[in-house]
Amino acid sequence: MEEASTSTPAPMAAKPTVVKKTMAKQFTGKREDSQLHSAVRRGDFSAVKEILSNHMESEDELRDLLRKQNQCGETALYVAAEYGDADVVAELIKYYDLEDAETKARNGFDPFHIAAKQGELDVLRVLMEEHPELSMTVDLSNTTALHTAAAQGHVEVVEYLLEAAGSSLAAIAKSNGKTALHSAARNGHAEVVKAIVAVEPDTATRTDKKGQTPLHMAVKGQSIDVVVELMKGHRSSLNMADSKGNTALHVATRKGRIKIVELLLDNNETSPSTKAINRAGETPLDTAEKTGHPAIAAVLKTRGLPSAKAINNTTRPNAARELKQTVSDIKHEVHHQLEHARETRKRVQGIAKRINKMHVEGLDNAINSTTVVAVLIATVAFAAIFTVPGQYADELSSLLPGQSLGEANIADRPAFAIFFIFDSIALFISLAVVVVQTSVVAIEHKAKKNMMAVINKLMWLACVLISVAFLALAFVVVGEEERWLAVGVTVFGATIMLTTLGTMCYWVIMHRIEASNVRKSRKESMARSRQSGLLEFSGILTKRMYAI
Repeated sequence: MEEASTSTPAPMAAKPTVVKKTMAKQFTGKREDSQLHSAVRRGDFSAVKEILSNHMESEDELRDLLRKQNQCGETALYVAAEYGDADVVAELIKYYDLEDAETKARNGFDPFHIAAKQGELDVLRVLMEEHPELSMTVDLSNTTALHTAAAQGHVEVVEYLLEAAGSSLAAIAKSNGKTALHSAARNGHAEVVKAIVAVEPDTATRTDKKGQTPLHMAVKGQSIDVVVELMKGHRSSLNMADSKGNTALHVATRKGRIKIVELLLDNNETSPSTKAINRAGETPLDTAEKTGHPAIAAVLKTRGLPSAKAINNTTRPNAARELKQTVSDIKHEVHHQLEHARETRKRVQGIAKRINKMHVEGLDNAINSTTVVAVLIATVAFAAIFTVPGQYADELSSLLPGQSLGEANIADRPAFAIFFIFDSIALFISLAVVVVQTSVVAIEHKAKKNMMAVINKLMWLACVLISVAFLALAFVVVGEEERWLAVGVTVFGATIMLTTLGTMCYWVIMHRIEASNVRKSRKESMARSRQSGLLEFSGILTKRMYAI
């Protein structure tokens, strides 16, 4: 992140001292550490040699041991390099080929990179002696070890890498276009900047994808020494503008770096920048006034820097140039809006997929629940026919006239006939649902939903039938004298069932009407708008599932 602007930053009185941070030994280890990892963490050189010697008999076992990565993706060589244990690294690297030595941890660093980040020069020397190609390895953002060391301010490491790998290493840029010099300049490492410029002066004019030179990066900070070192290189960088038309003087002004502004103005090569107008139509003086830096504005006025208005009043307007600029601005704005819409659509589609997945999972759960309920109703209906009140005629000696063996004792009652008919229908409906659920596999979402809608209605019917069967037997069980109990239960149960089914039917009808209105509204909206992804998402969010 860029530092907060201050109007009067204190200049650095002396050359900053880079304090090398030593990696603390982590004796507790990390998940999935091997014995070799643990020995390396302890710095136990003899244990490392012993573990390696125990695996010498099998080349495959030795290579598996060396390749072993813990949960963080770290090999034993990575851990040794991170801790700066040059002796252990020298012992391990003997058994690593280039491919294994380049193995990256989950943080994107390989052993060479992590050693450069930690400033472990001795470790880097050992690795370079065995595999010089390691100096050219990059991570996912195309960052070299030189970038990493430069960003951390390890000047000795930077000088060694430039000497050992060649000055061309300094010319390699990250995926965002920034070189190692950009990183060193932004972080205020003057000695690193000096070392890079000394061997590869042309990097001082290299620009990143935003058109920024290392000098643009340097003036954002507070290190005057870095600015001085860059000004000693290609002086043309003083007047180079980034993609927004800002020169180094614009940037220093916006950041409130008054000492750096004065330093830039003291250089005669900066003269063209004093009248440079960026894409926002501002000179450095306009920028100072706009960003609220009155002290810098006063310095600029004292030095005679004009405003954009003063320049335009003395210069004949170029209609063609203004038109071209306007078209360019519109083009960039449209491009930005399209990119924003594309990203929004992508995020919306992702959310829509997750919501659809939730709908599918909910439907699957409903299908499974219906199958269980259908089996339960079938079981109850089947058992009820053989456990009727009054039992059955099971002895020939006790048979009544006209009665057959196995006949229910209450078979002649109308209530039993009602019970038998409704219980049987409920049984066979439930069995039919079980057969369909266990035999038919609906893959397409709409087909599965339609099948579930039919099965739900059948289950409603089965529940009603089993309820009627229960009420019919209730009149038999309570007897003639307590018939009012059966009547009361019938009224109470009928009220509950009718209310429940009526409410469910109401929800189904309202859902169908609402779904029809949403489809109609969506068709009309899509005819007027191209943002179909957003409309689809809004349709999903407004779809309330009542009853299938």
